Order: sequence, then structure tokens, then C-alpha cells
Amino acid sequence: MIYCGIDWAERTHDVALVDETGVLVAKRHITDDAAGYKILLELLAEHGDTEESPIPVAIETSRGLLVAVLRTGKRKVFAINPLAAARYRDRHSVSRKKSDPGDALVLANILRTDMHAHRPLPDDSDLGRAIAVLARAQQDALWNRQQIANQLRSLLREYYPAALDAFAAWTNGLCRPEARELLKAAPTPSRAARLTRPQLQAALKRAGRKRGIEAEAERLREVFRAEWAHQPPLVEDALGKQMLALLIQLEAACTAADGLAEAVEEVFPQHPDAAILLSFPGLGIQLAARVLAEIGDDRTRFADACGLKAYAGASPITRASGKKSAITRRWVKNDRLNHAGYLWAFASLRASAGANAHYRRRREHGDWHAAAQRNLFNRMIGQLYHCLQRRELFEEDTAFPAELTAAA
Repeated sequence: MIYCGIDWAERTHDVALVDETGVLVAKRHITDDAAGYKILLELLAEHGDTEESPIPVAIETSRGLLVAVLRTGKRKVFAINPLAAARYRDRHSVSRKKSDPGDALVLANILRTDMHAHRPLPDDSDLGRAIAVLARAQQDALWNRQQIANQLRSLLREYYPAALDAFAAWTNGLCRPEARELLKAAPTPSRAARLTRPQLQAALKRAGRKRGIEAEAERLREVFRAEWAHQPPLVEDALGKQMLALLIQLEAACTAADGLAEAVEEVFPQHPDAAILLSFPGLGIQLAARVLAEIGDDRTRFADACGLKAYAGASPITRASGKKSAITRRWVKNDRLNHAGYLWAFASLRASAGANAHYRRRREHGDWHAAAQRNLFNRMIGQLYHCLQRRELFEEDTAFPAELTAAA
């Protein structure tokens, strides 16, 4: 049996092959290009790598072209946590010496001694991996948009509180097209106070508003012409220019988030598991795509529902030592899946009477809001695992039986 370890870098990679006794049988320094990948595959083939019995590979990343090349066929690729690799390095040397070829050898020995304790990369379909790329990118775009919006809101508080008061009645506030169009038309409160009704109506129409334009323009005119504190004129103009620079970034972030959301809505319904995920209360296309992106469509990835719950950070963890014992929330988890689970549990409170009753029951038992939400997510993701394994849709009466709820 041969085991391979690869210490990857941006331009070059170090490869080490060891046999089942730990003897180094080959090592190579390759470049990060097609020629280097060809050398790597030829090196593996020289030492017995075949399509039926490929050599397992350990590497400290799960992304990139190198990993894509290695995952062709039936080869198992293990993404080793860099912190775990550093701990394995201390097993063989106490001098704290480190080198790239040495790290590749350590990774190969990790598979030789503890391959059963590590999980290979899941065998997800190409469609599932494409959805994961789009869903994660859309989530990142939303976070980036919110971060820029928070910066813009903080800046407006310094010199332009009228804008915040005017946009407070709108959902998403500064991220709405109407708000961005009005800020471009009047970057300072002095210019906003001089806007006429036709100008306000024209700005709302340019933003795509169709209804209630006259009433909304009148409301905005009253807010902008009310008495507000002002910065000195020169300072106000400078802050207006700074605001316009931030507004350009917010426009780009909103465009990116909307474009990626459309891409997710186009691709996600094509997946075979889409109908099962969308049958759950509280899951729309965007949130269901995020859940699928993190759990994948490889049914053998998790041994049981408990493994999925632990991966999502929904199940509690016990820390016991001597006479001390504590049950706490999990800190090591998939943060993206955990965040999606919180939104899922929150949205299901209105979409499902059983979920709402379960949440209320946990609150009556003394749980805080976050703990009750986490407990609800723990139950629902276990139900999702069951439905995905059995190819069944969610059923309210089966998930939350009325008899058990009444008895509780």
C-alpha cells in the first residue's frame, strides 16, 4: 500500500510517497501548472496507481485545480486541517524543524497511521458543486453588501440624518434602488432640501418604482425640508463626496448579490434534491441552496443523522473531567451551515405550526431564544437527513405529531 502527501503552495508543490512501513519511496517537486500535474500523475502511476485501486492523497486544502485533478476517478483525497498536520509534525521531532518536503512526508504518514480517523472529500455531483459555488458566492456578496451599507449608514449619521429618517420606512433601507438613486441626486442635506416634487418623482421612477410615487415624493420632501442640524458647508460637501464613493461600492455589491441570486434561482431547481429541500417549512430557494451547498449530495458523507447535526453545530457537546461536567454549544462547526440553520429555524416559526410549538415549548423549559432556535434546527436537520436518505418529502404531521405536542 502506497500513501501520498502533498504540501501545496501558490507556485510549486512538494510530493512524498511512503509505503505501509513508513519508508519514503519517492519524492518530487512539481510546478502548479499542467506540466506539473502530469508529472504528479505519472509518479503515482509508477508506484501502482490504477483506476481500480488509486493511491490515497493527503493535502491541506479542499479547493483548487490540483485538487480537481486528483479527484478524477475513484481516488480518495483527504483535506487535512493544517493545525492537525502541525500536531502530527511534533510527534516525529521536538526540534520544531520544518520544511516543505518534510510537511509532505508528514501528510503521507497521517494517512498511513490514521486514515480511518480522517474523512475524504465527499463525492458530490458536478451540479451539486456548481450550486455550492454560486450559493456561497451569493452569501458572501450579501455579507459584503451589508458591510458596505453599515459603513454608509455610519457616515450618514455624521452629516445627513434626514436620509436615514427618510429611508427607515423601506425594507432593506440603504440597499434599495430608490435610496441609492436619491443619494446620487442629493449627496448632501442642503441639496436634498432643494429637491422639488418633480425631481423626487423622477428619481423614484428611475429606481423602478411603479406605485405610490406622488405620495412617497411628498413624504420625502417633508422629511428633507424639516429642520436638521448641519455640518459647515465645506465639511458637508467633503462628506458628500466620501458618501458618493461608498455609494459606488454599494451599487456594485447590490448588483453582484442580485446577479448571483438569479443564477442560484436558475440552477438550484435542476438538482434532484431541490424538491425535498423546498418541501421543508422556512426553506426558500436561496436558503435551501445554501444548505445543499454545505451538506452536499453524497449520501455516504455522514454515517448517521448525529454526524450531520454535529457538523452543523446544532447538537450540544459534553465536556466532562473528574467531578465536573458541562453541556455546551459546539464551537467547531460549519459556520455557513450553522448560519443558514439559524435563518431556517427562524423562518419556520411562521411557516410551521409544529415548529412554532416546539420553539415555544423549549422557551417554557427555560431556554434562551438562541438555544431554542438551535434545538429546533437540530430537530429539523435530523428530519432533513431522514428525508434525503429515503427520498421523501417533508410532512408536517409526521415531523410534529399532534398527539405528542398535546401530551407535551
